[in-house]
Amino acid sequence: MAENSTRTAYTVDSLLAVTVEVFNERGYDGTSMEDLSRAAGISKSSIYHHVRGKEELLRLAVGRALDSLFGILDEPGAATGRSVDRLEHVVRRTAEVLLAELPYVTLLLRVRGNTETELWALERRRDFDHRVAELLRESVAEGSLRADVEPRLATRLLFGMINSIVEWYRPGSRTSDGVADAVVHLAFDGLRAPRGDRPAGC
Repeated sequence: MAENSTRTAYTVDSLLAVTVEVFNERGYDGTSMEDLSRAAGISKSSIYHHVRGKEELLRLAVGRALDSLFGILDEPGAATGRSVDRLEHVVRRTAEVLLAELPYVTLLLRVRGNTETELWALERRRDFDHRVAELLRESVAEGSLRADVEPRLATRLLFGMINSIVEWYRPGSRTSDGVADAVVHLAFDGLRAPRGDRPAGC
């Protein structure tokens, strides 16, 4: 594709979409600026017109995924009500965000801490996980979730199930409908305290 036919069409967002696709296919470490230039159909100098380099593109990409995840915690459903209801909201919305931002979340889940940006992303991921784990502990304390499953283990299992979606989900597939509902039902049917052990109203 000729560069002069695409230069005016390219923005940071459209460049980012191409970049994330290449990063996910080749790996961040295995991707060169030449690879990105070829995939975008523009020169390397045109890419540098938008960003300082490959690591800035990585930060923008994983930052988009992280901002979407942390945005969930500010939603009314995550901020008010019983802990278990807030937790269910966060779990459902996390699955929905993963589906909506699949390439970006996929990239986020693949960072390994080899650069400053990757270390930053891992730290923010841990912060998000800790916030969810705290909600789970509060849900156990209020008697809504079973106390015989250690909260940290339950949190790991929850995220293990949600994060595994990136390995098998394909946009537009017949399995796309009801993924978030299935995650919630499978998780909370197993985690909820037996009815006789729950406080009134749970």
